[in-house]
Order: sequence, then structure tokens, then C-alpha cells
Amino acid sequence: MIEIVLGVDDLTSIRFAVSPLQETCHSLWALRDPGDFPLHLRWLRRVRELLPELDGEILSALVSERRWLPDFITPRPQARMPEMAEELRTLRGTDAATVRRDLDAAWLGQRMPQVLRGDPEALRERIADALEAYWRAALEPHWPRMRGVLEADVLHRAQLLADGGAAALFAGLHPNVRWESGVLRLHPMGTDSRVRAGTGLTLCPTLFGRKATAPIGEVPRVDYPARGVATLWETVAPPAPEDLAALVGRPKAALLMALETPESTGALARVLGVTPGAVSQHLGVLAACGLVTRARAGRNVLYARSELGDRLAARGD
Repeated sequence: MIEIVLGVDDLTSIRFAVSPLQETCHSLWALRDPGDFPLHLRWLRRVRELLPELDGEILSALVSERRWLPDFITPRPQARMPEMAEELRTLRGTDAATVRRDLDAAWLGQRMPQVLRGDPEALRERIADALEAYWRAALEPHWPRMRGVLEADVLHRAQLLADGGAAALFAGLHPNVRWESGVLRLHPMGTDSRVRAGTGLTLCPTLFGRKATAPIGEVPRVDYPARGVATLWETVAPPAPEDLAALVGRPKAALLMALETPESTGALARVLGVTPGAVSQHLGVLAACGLVTRARAGRNVLYARSELGDRLAARGD
């Protein structure tokens, strides 16, 4: 179990971050154990076709037998939404001693693959090159949609924090998270540690998480499974109920039903198979009627059902 002691200053300094490098590394879990990630199977089938062109030896070796990743390949994001190039520069700047320490920690008590036992500086460069090539082939083409789901999760969590404070925020992260008397507990983690934050807390949603985790040697940071992953690869929205369609019209009803989680105009257009312009027009009407709300999240404007919109959608169900 990992325990993170959070003081008042830490709680007022909670921040969220969406990291392309973290998603690149976390997706290696899905490549290793695809059966544990059924929602990503369509994507995984496409990615496996690309693996012969990539450095599969080093990519597969980065996930230890107990599914740990070396901490230096997922540094804590310094911005709310860093660029991949920026994060790769941070990775390439890792000193050799840290590279070796983190690899040893990830494979502690297990037989480390031979490919990871070489010179740490050369190994760091090979790892960075492999992750960059893998990102460009497997994740970058889908990143706008992935980022949209992650941003929607951040918007939802930020609203929980604003409405109900830390208790409401931590209660919904994952069942393996407990918040009590100023201590955030994550269990089971395969290791036991207790740390005092002192510098705030960074929360990172991930599309490839099975539970909330904290990097072994780098807290305070918690990575947790994002909401809405089931919508990531959807291409067709469910049909709107007839009574709701009769009330607001079929296109607007379809939009309301598609907004199970906050979404951008582009994401809604892809799911519904219509143009972004048509989506914007209908969202404008729904917003004017108080059925949806909108909020900016980074580069995107995200739309969500209002309380009244939720009630109409529930009646439609």
C-alpha cells in the first residue's frame, strides 16, 4: 500500500495533467496483456500489424513481470498538457544513474531481460527512440480523440473538486483509492511506502489503467483510469428514443444521448457521422435551451448535458 500524506497546502495545489508520453507507455500494458483491455481490442489489432517495423524487443522489455514500468519513462508532467516532443526531451535528459536505478526497481526480485542490462546512457537513447517511433505509428494518429476523452475526464473531476472538495474527488477515482484523515491510500500496490507530499498533488487520467497507481519513486502523482474509455473507439452512436426525438428532433436527441461524458464538437461529429458544423449548430440550440453546458479544456470546448438534459435523457431511456 502507498500512503500519501496531504496537508492543506497540498489540497489547494491539486492539479491535473494529460500526458502523451504517459499514454504511450501505459499502452504497453495493453500490448502485453490484451485480454485485460477488451475495450481497446480494435486498436490493438491495428497496432500489432505495425510492431514488426518498430523496436519490439525494447518495448516489450519495458513492462516487468509484475507489470511495473521504470519511472523515468513517465516523468511527472510539468504542464497541464505537455507536447510529446517536450516530454521526450525530459526523458532523454535523465541521468544514467536514475535510468539504472529505475530499471532495477521495476525488475526488483525478477530476472531482468538482457536487453536492459547494457550501458544506461545508450539504453536511454534506444528507449526514447523506440517510444517516439511507437507513438508516431500507434498513438499520434488517434491522439485528438484520445485527448478529448482525457480532457473530458479532467473537466468532470475538476467539477467534483469544486462542488464537493477533495473527499468527492478522491471517492470517484477508483475503488482501490481511500481518502481518510488527510491520507490518500492506494492498495494493493506490491510495495509499501508512506510519503508526505509537501508540493501539491498531480492527478493524471489514463486510458490504459486498470487501477489507480503512484510511481514508485516519484510522488506526489497518481495515475488513475479515465472515465469514458468505452466511447473511445465508437463510430456509431445508439439511436435516440422515439419520445425524446419527437420532443427535440432526432439530431438533437442523438446529441443528448451521445453526451454520456463531456465531448468536443469534433468527437461528437465522428461518433454521429455528421459534419462538425451541423453538430455546432444543434449544440448551440441545446445550449440556448439549457440542455447542455460548455466549458473550455485546453484547446477544446467540451459540451456536457445539464441537469435538465440528464433528466430528459433518463426519461428517454
